[in-house]
Amino acid sequence: MFGGVCYLLNGNMFCGIYQEYLILRLGVKGAAEALRSSLVRPLDITGRPMKGWIMVSPGGFAEDEMLSAWLLEAKQFVATLPEK
Repeated sequence: MFGGVCYLLNGNMFCGIYQEYLILRLGVKGAAEALRSSLVRPLDITGRPMKGWIMVSPGGFAEDEMLSAWLLEAKQFVATLPEK
């Protein structure tokens, strides 16, 4: 998806890689909170930002603990969605 690798939970995408960015589905509220970081930007690879999704630059997930925290947040959000 998006020309990169992605991972699904119950049929819903929760994370992936696009170029050098980590893509995460956090929901509208979670994405808004994440966008406070200078290492995070909205997921916009087509000219239309996707609501509830973010892109984290490499510095934002360089350490294992940082990556784990992002993945946990995305998994927790996506676990609330209906299965596909």
